[in-house]
Amino acid sequence: MTYSPILIVHICGGMIGVLSGSTALVVRKGSRLHRKAGVVFVISMMTMAAAGAYVALTKSQPTNVIAGTFTFYLVATAWLTVTRKEKETGGLEWGLVLLGLAAGISSLILGWQAAHGTTGVETGDSIPLYVFGSVALLSAAGDIRMLLRGGVAGAQRLVRHLWRMGVALFIAAGSFFLGTASDPVLRRTGLRAQLFPEAIRRTHLPELPVLIIVILTIFWVCRVMFTSAYRKPKTI
Repeated sequence: MTYSPILIVHICGGMIGVLSGSTALVVRKGSRLHRKAGVVFVISMMTMAAAGAYVALTKSQPTNVIAGTFTFYLVATAWLTVTRKEKETGGLEWGLVLLGLAAGISSLILGWQAAHGTTGVETGDSIPLYVFGSVALLSAAGDIRMLLRGGVAGAQRLVRHLWRMGVALFIAAGSFFLGTASDPVLRRTGLRAQLFPEAIRRTHLPELPVLIIVILTIFWVCRVMFTSAYRKPKTI
């Protein structure tokens, strides 16, 4: 069977993103391996998110369009957080605020329509749409607050970077390990059975990597917030 090139790019980007992101999440923050894995993660995730949003748009899957847009926004803002110097911002941040607001508002509107049966989206999709919308709007609000204050510095800078990267990795891993079973594109192309056979899908093994990512993200955020291990600028 011939697969769409953009679908292959999306899947490969997601797989590389999950592997590189998991590496960056496990190793010591600020180390050379962490930085190199982070660069690979940013490139692969932004490629994956853009390709996934495009594929979802062509397949009339608005939920996945929003998920791809929101993931792109999270990775881009997390990357800018550590790329900029402390207390430094630019016009790109304001552009990403608009992207986050657009994703959040669109998600809430679509979620309301799905809940009330006024759109082609299934009623069950209203909950993830509400979640995406709420988190996106809260993230955009945090961006606006940060920009009005003239940037971010210290431990707050690293926490902002960590949680956004962690949530983006969670979305990618959840889509790959948990969303594969119901993805209509993968089902039609036959990739679902190749990636996760029925015997594996009947177990809880696909849930384990996603759970580990959640636990590690919480661990690193708490470590940065409540200890002095990463408060020196040279370790960021």
